[in-house]
Amino acid sequence: MDKEQEEMQFVGFFGIFNESYKAIFACRKIFSKITLSLILPLSFIYLVHMEVSNLFFRKIIHNEIELDHTRSGTPKYNKLSDLISDEWAYFWLFKAAYFTLFFIFSLLSTAAVVYTIACIYTARELTFNKVISVVPKVWKRLMLTFLCIFVAMFCYHVVAFFFLFVSAISIGRNDLVLAVLIILVLLYLLGFLYLTVIWHLACVVSVLEEAYGFKAMVKGKNLVKGNTWVAMVIFLTLGIAAVAVQFAFQRLVIHGSSSGMGTRVVYAIICLFLHSMLTLFGLVIQTVIYFVCKSYHHENIDKSALSEHLEVYLGEYVPLTAKDVQLEQYHV
Repeated sequence: MDKEQEEMQFVGFFGIFNESYKAIFACRKIFSKITLSLILPLSFIYLVHMEVSNLFFRKIIHNEIELDHTRSGTPKYNKLSDLISDEWAYFWLFKAAYFTLFFIFSLLSTAAVVYTIACIYTARELTFNKVISVVPKVWKRLMLTFLCIFVAMFCYHVVAFFFLFVSAISIGRNDLVLAVLIILVLLYLLGFLYLTVIWHLACVVSVLEEAYGFKAMVKGKNLVKGNTWVAMVIFLTLGIAAVAVQFAFQRLVIHGSSSGMGTRVVYAIICLFLHSMLTLFGLVIQTVIYFVCKSYHHENIDKSALSEHLEVYLGEYVPLTAKDVQLEQYHV
């Protein structure tokens, strides 16, 4: 990021992508190591989870179909019933292990990338060993923020689906039902996308400022004002790209039985690479958007103070105070 802070407010949709690319290119060696050590395992866990989940479901569905064609009370019926129960238990154990590992690597990857971009912004000397030494000291703050966001997302989905259900019942059956439901679904998707933007900004705030948890979410909500649509379109673009990679993996690898094993392995490697690069790009972009939003609101970040705050992570971790990060109002 070679622009001064007051110039960052004028960076738009394409400018944010350009600044993110330049940041990655400037420290490509460190980002390569971060990708190999943290982001690549994260993408591998995600894609393997899709493959294993599909195998579990196919086996469970096959046994349930066979159970439906078996007379109840027979030894075969009881054996199939017990087998299905065990398979469901294994499936949920696998899901628990997956979410735990995915959660851990998401925290570590986010902390590493945000810290790295902040060091680039403050022109600090940066090494991969420093990044790795900082990551364990900031994960608690990020974990609390992640958990608060999960709670907010859960509540939002419960309220949204309840409202959709009640609306569908109240409207009844007429020619306007489909149009009304489409509008409600679009509003739901916009709300979900808005929460996603707040999620990403809250993660950056948790690393670079005092706030974390729900306070970080409030801070992210205030920061995104004025750049809401730009941020939403950016994360929508990244989301569409992620869905495209996921669809390609499902089509070419999971359901690509007609292709040879060698071809499927090649497709899997390509999808793994694309997903890893997309994840890295997304993490860098969320930090760049943070600096753009700070500039837009004329909140001057004292680079020396931010540098001192980043230095704190290299020593023994202590609770942050206002002296660690000074966020002064920038007056034109």
